Amino acid sequence: MIPYGSLVIYLTPKGKRYVKRLSDTEDWHSNEGVLKSSDVHEADFGDTLETSLGRPVQILEATLQDRLKGVKRLTQIIYPKDAAYICMRLGAGPGRTIVEAGCGSGGLTCALSWFCGPTGRVVSHEAREEFARLARRNLEWAGLGDNVEIHVRDAREGFCIEGADALFLDMRTPWECLDQAVKAVRPGAMFGFLLPTVLQVSELLKGLEKGPFGSIEVEELLLRGWKPLADRLRPNDRMIAHTGFLVFARHQKRSASFEALKPKGTRERKQEAALQRRLADQDAEAGTEPLSASDGTLVEAGEEACEEV
Repeated sequence: MIPYGSLVIYLTPKGKRYVKRLSDTEDWHSNEGVLKSSDVHEADFGDTLETSLGRPVQILEATLQDRLKGVKRLTQIIYPKDAAYICMRLGAGPGRTIVEAGCGSGGLTCALSWFCGPTGRVVSHEAREEFARLARRNLEWAGLGDNVEIHVRDAREGFCIEGADALFLDMRTPWECLDQAVKAVRPGAMFGFLLPTVLQVSELLKGLEKGPFGSIEVEELLLRGWKPLADRLRPNDRMIAHTGFLVFARHQKRSASFEALKPKGTRERKQEAALQRRLADQDAEAGTEPLSASDGTLVEAGEEACEEV
């Protein structure tokens, strides 16, 4: 028996999928015919029912991936293949507090809410109010969001929390709020970033070089399906390839003694020399004293109140 209020997938033989919340006051109508909600309620997930036109429809349970792909969009969402990996790298889970900026339509916010569960907490920031309201509606549609706060706030003005376990930025210019991001998390926390172009990744890496960041990684995920035929197993003709660059780092103070003992070849020594020259040139242009990555210097965030949507 399928409880009323469940998100149900109606799958037709032609592969069309309709995601709808089961209600005791509303039947399912489509070109395939009508399915009475009472009949769906009496069925089990995986059953096949016939519509009023005598056409078979499979009744499936909506997974997290179905929820992410079914949200209404005003912005590009983070694909499930990336969202799952981001949640794992950030350590999203029970009792954890994850900060997000640039929630957009709320795709990743749904995933973070799902993984953190009732004992976790997701604190999301979105500069545009219409996007924040859409994200909240999508969370409610997906049956998620009880553990989510959405604040209409530009991350460059600072975050509405301190001491978080991890932070993710889905912004065009994340390097502009790295200092604010450091202030929002505890020592040792994970940072994640999503960027579409190589030039943006390069600018972000330059920003990470100057702050208390370590264990920096740049990655991309490619997903290729295979045709599930036992006697003719082969890759699909199409695949989900590059969707964006993922950058991860840890909040950690750099240690000169630790770095000095790392084995370095000719290439690594040249790269280190180039880095030091670049940092020195940037300090000279700014007219400031060189910034040590271990001194914890931060830019103060704005004083505006954090209002939750």
